[in-house]
Amino acid sequence: MSEYYGELAGLMAAICWTATALAFESAGKKIGSLSVNLIRLIMAIVLLGIYTWVSRGLFFPVDASLHQWKYLALSGIIGFALGDLLLFEAYVVIGARTSMLIMSFTPPITGIIGWIIMGEQMSFQNILGMAITLTGIILVVINRNHINKKNNSEQSKKGKRKISYYFIGVLLAFGGAVGQATGLVLSKFGMQDYNAFAATQIRVLAGTVGFIVIFFFMKRWHKVFIALKNKQAMKGVTIGAFFGPFLGVSFSLLAVQHTLTGIASTLMALVPVLIIPPAVIFFKEKINVMEIIGAVIAFVGVGLFFL
Repeated sequence: MSEYYGELAGLMAAICWTATALAFESAGKKIGSLSVNLIRLIMAIVLLGIYTWVSRGLFFPVDASLHQWKYLALSGIIGFALGDLLLFEAYVVIGARTSMLIMSFTPPITGIIGWIIMGEQMSFQNILGMAITLTGIILVVINRNHINKKNNSEQSKKGKRKISYYFIGVLLAFGGAVGQATGLVLSKFGMQDYNAFAATQIRVLAGTVGFIVIFFFMKRWHKVFIALKNKQAMKGVTIGAFFGPFLGVSFSLLAVQHTLTGIASTLMALVPVLIIPPAVIFFKEKINVMEIIGAVIAFVGVGLFFL
């Protein structure tokens, strides 16, 4: 299975991000998504530092070249700070359902940017696998939100807003998708054969700086201090930081290091599918036939990457 090391790392990243989504959902409702993101990145810096100190003897990636620092830092700012900020604003303007649908197109955007920057070319089988996988993911996203009455009510209210306002929301979500895609490609371009966990730390450091700047402009520091006092929320943030920017992002860099960015991005987009079992088991959410069909279609597409 060594020839599929990158694909397996992409699946592991999706599994980790599924755990992150579950942990951050309740924490975000208690202390706000922006506070969650800044705190999780700071936690991740420490976790990554401890891991690289034990595995490499270095707490910080001081052995990285200027090329690696430049492009990994840029990918962190674009992916973590700008991409996430645009996505969160899209959630507010057009809601989670439409935003998630637009974000489902991150893999083909990643493939295009990977082709432009690094000349990566996907085979017909890979493109077919991406198309089938994304079809399944979109079916799951549509149906998961359709059966959620609260989301339906929210979307009904959003639908009454002006078309121009809605268009801005779509642009924000698309900007978030482009930000994530660009960040991933720049990570591969900058990382080369460098240690993936140390590379992740550079990205997280840059993303943290980006969020700090955003917090200064938005004057949100008081909310961060309030968030730190919420013990219940901080438990969720800690779990999310471990599975998200520590393990999840590191696996994502391992994935792009060993396979095409378009394939890695497609596998990492499986979170809406992977989150179904825990949502049913732990939160007693109902699942319908179309979601099952969508999940099956998604994994059929994934299977094509391993043939």
